[in-house]
Amino acid sequence: MRRQFMVLGVLVVLALAGALPGVGEAGTYKSEYKTSLVVGPTGPWGEASTRFGDLVRERSNGKINIKSYFAGQLFAGRQTNEFLLLRQAVADFAWGSTINWSPQVKELNLFSLPFFFPSYEALDAVENGEAGKRIFKIVEERGVVPLCWAENGFREVTNSKRAIRTPADMEGLKLRVVGSPIFIDIFKAVGANPVSMNWGEAQTAFQQGTVDGQENPIVSVIMPYKLWQTQKYITLWKYAIDPLILGVSKTTWDSFDASDQALLRKTGEEVCAWQKKGAREGLQGSTAAVDTLKQNGMTVTLLAPKDVEAFKQKTLGVYTKWGQEIGPDLIAEAEREIEKVAKPAKGTKR
Repeated sequence: MRRQFMVLGVLVVLALAGALPGVGEAGTYKSEYKTSLVVGPTGPWGEASTRFGDLVRERSNGKINIKSYFAGQLFAGRQTNEFLLLRQAVADFAWGSTINWSPQVKELNLFSLPFFFPSYEALDAVENGEAGKRIFKIVEERGVVPLCWAENGFREVTNSKRAIRTPADMEGLKLRVVGSPIFIDIFKAVGANPVSMNWGEAQTAFQQGTVDGQENPIVSVIMPYKLWQTQKYITLWKYAIDPLILGVSKTTWDSFDASDQALLRKTGEEVCAWQKKGAREGLQGSTAAVDTLKQNGMTVTLLAPKDVEAFKQKTLGVYTKWGQEIGPDLIAEAEREIEKVAKPAKGTKR
């Protein structure tokens, strides 16, 4: 009996010292942490995920190994389930679109309000201001720790039938939209026939000609997926913005010690800034991205403010309906941040 107590005492000491396998700091860490993404490895979005994983592995001396599961492998085609996977710790990390997370966090529909953000500067002001902080707090209360803002970009519309300059040009076009109800409402309001489907299914539909077009950012989606192969026309109207959030499951986050949490946050902020720059490359003060579209045979239609106004008027009802869902106080906070950096054009105030 005395010998048994002596052995037990030694085991307790070793456990407290972290010397036993599976016990102590090192033992609480997984051999692999899973990151979810909608897109593939190319383009600023996918490349950021790879970069983040590589830097974290290097800076943690191999203790934190993060693997990217591209093209929706973890959520099996249901991209609007990604936030749920994080809450359940099925995924440990995600570079998630605010659109895909909005069914579970309705406040994220702020970024999908039609024609709400006039510029990247306006978006940055909201993300870095009180509205952005409030949104991050809400996300964390739902079980996901947000590390930083990244970006998919302003969403433009492409199709295989004709150039779009007026709402009348939308009539009869079957356009793929993401599975968030606000997008169905927006495209119905402007006269299109929206169909909700996941991105993998959409690419097949474009090739088969069963869907006429879609809406997505240029640098992060349209160019990497070479949509000019199935769609000749693109209209630049910046009707909605699509921020990304680098998020961590709260369960996973709490398993890291304070020093590794700091490492993850610092590395995330660094990579998010790098990713944002890449997502905007060729779109600010340059025509490089648009030139690429033209060189690949796309007809590019740039809407003037008066053209955009016709679409704004068509979507007033959507703005009113979803404003109540998002929360008037949050919208007012965002509007104050936007007003600090840009005055709305005459006649565009809602």
